Order: sequence, then structure tokens, then C-alpha cells
Amino acid sequence: MDAAPLRLGVVGTGFRAGLFLDLAARVPHLVEVTGVLGRSRTSAEALVAGRGLSVVDDLTGLLRTSPELVLVAVPVAAAPTVVTDLVAHGARVLTETPPAPDLDGLRALWDAVGASGRVEVAEQYLLFPHTAARLRVVRDGLLGDVTSVQVSSTQTYHAMSLVRGFLGVGAAPARVVASATTAPLADPIARPGWTGDATPRPQTTTVATFDLGDGRSALYDFTQTQTRNPLRTRRLVVRGSLGELVDDRVVRLADATTVLTSSVERRQTGHQQDVQGLDLDQISFEGRVVFRNPFVGSRLSDEEVALATLLAQARDWVRDDGPEPYPLAEAAQDHLLGLAIGEAVRTGRPVKTTREAWAGALA
Repeated sequence: MDAAPLRLGVVGTGFRAGLFLDLAARVPHLVEVTGVLGRSRTSAEALVAGRGLSVVDDLTGLLRTSPELVLVAVPVAAAPTVVTDLVAHGARVLTETPPAPDLDGLRALWDAVGASGRVEVAEQYLLFPHTAARLRVVRDGLLGDVTSVQVSSTQTYHAMSLVRGFLGVGAAPARVVASATTAPLADPIARPGWTGDATPRPQTTTVATFDLGDGRSALYDFTQTQTRNPLRTRRLVVRGSLGELVDDRVVRLADATTVLTSSVERRQTGHQQDVQGLDLDQISFEGRVVFRNPFVGSRLSDEEVALATLLAQARDWVRDDGPEPYPLAEAAQDHLLGLAIGEAVRTGRPVKTTREAWAGALA
């Protein structure tokens, strides 16, 4: 926290770019925005209105602001060109998910910049506080060898990041079987807030199973609006040779005759007569802290904590003080598996993924 703020340039004027700009205002000790570039000066000026930020006209102008890192938050079809141009100018890049629209795009992007080591991806789902806490429990070996993960919370590439993170798989080929069904579901909340409309409308649910070899498997279950729809819960199941985790509840074999049931516990301040203010303090398991909020006092949501953690890791990376936060190879593999879900649904047949050029960069 004593390090100088990360100097961040931003390309894009959409929702995600705005989210990062809002976060920068909440944690100025972590991030300083050097400039914003949009598809038009008008869109960029509209985004920075009231934020006191500089608007630039092109990539050259953005790089003149001396960012340590450039965030690329543009439509996925345009992102690879922007990323490639930035790397050609010697910039380090944090690009939004997914890094390219399709498999051909992933391959072309990797051919263009994969060897540069300058491209990271803004994949934050493993950094959400409860997810990070549960991942700590799993990686401490309390479930034994992890063999199965079930994710029902978010779409394709984000879900695949969770699957791969909890299973600990790199570029293992996968056999994917998937199907989709449509049924009515009310969707009362959109990005701006409550819609006031409780009318059920057709929503598609996609279910996919993954065989990742060596006895490892995964289940993907996602309904179209599930990321924000309060009528659908989020579910994470991690199964291992000595027990399983279901959301925040863990059942495990402690020794040959002892089965323990425990819970991941969140400590939140600001409730009732707690005068510290509303904030996440820590998350514990069986009496020990497995996640401590590094941004206490900033009053961040869980997603903002995840994004701030990502930026803190990126700051250390660009200064050669820490590892890469989420390399392009990891995100490319996530998207490869996510695309296989769509292909399996479209064709009605199992899909087997192939080993791609970025596989060698994965553990």
C-alpha cells in the first residue's frame, strides 16, 4: 500500500472502462489514470465528465501520458488490433475478457503478441473474496486431490477460469458435451438497476460437462441472465478425494474415523451497532483467516475488491516486483474451453479441444 499509484492509461468508453475509472476514484492510492482514449473524442469526454481526467486523441497521445500499463476495454472484435498496436509501441497491456472473439482470433493474437510477455487479461473471478478464500482452503489440501468442479454463476470463459483454477489444470485437452434449453424466467434487474418489470421471458440455460482426463471433470450450468438475476443463485461445488466444498460449507475427512463439517465465515463490519462502517473485514475457516481485505476503509464491493486486487498485482508485475496477474495464455485457454461449449450446443455433438500454441506457457 506504500507503493506509488499505478499509472494507468485507458482505451474504451463503455461499461467496463467506467467501472475501472470509478474504482480508481475510490482507491487513488492504488491507481492514477493518466488519460482516456475513446472511439471518438465526444464519447471519451462524456465518460470522463466530472472525473477530472484527460482525454487523448490517439494511442500515441495516450502513450505520451507515460502510463505504466494500458487497460484495453473496447468491444472484443476491436481489442486484438488495439492490443497488438500497443505492444508494438512497447506498452504493457491489461485487456478485457475475452481477449479475442473466436478461436482464429485467439490464435492470431497469440502469434502476434504471445511471446512478448506484455499482455495480461482482466480476469478477476478467482480474486473475488469468497472465491479466493475457498481456493485457499482447497489449495491447502483439505479436500485431498481435487477431481471435480461444478460452477453455476457466470458465463463460459469466467466459469472456465474458476474450473481450471480449482482443478489446477493447465492446457489439458477436454471432451465437452453440452445442451441448451429455453424456459420463462423473470429478469427484474438490469445493469442500471430494477426494471419494474416482473414479466417472465424466454431465457436459455446451457449445461455442459467436461472430461479433462486423469479422472478430472467439470459441470457448467448457466442461465442467460444469471450473473445479475436475483432469482437464480450462484453455486460452486468442489469435490476431492477427502471431502467436498459446497458454496461456503465444507465436509472433509480429518482422520480415519473423523468427519468434520465446517463453514467459510465472512466478517462484515457496519452491521447493527458496529460503528466501523460497512466493509468486508476478513473471511475465516476453522478459526484461521483465509482472506483478509487489503482495501479496508475503501468500502468496496466484492467485485471491486477483486478488480483492485488485480490492479495491485498488475502494478507489482509492471515494476518487476511480482508475478503476472493473469497471463494471456491462461485467458486464451479459458476462452478455448468456453467456445467449445458453444460449438457442442450448435452441433449437438461432443467436442474435443486441441493443444494450442499457448499451451507451452501454461504450467
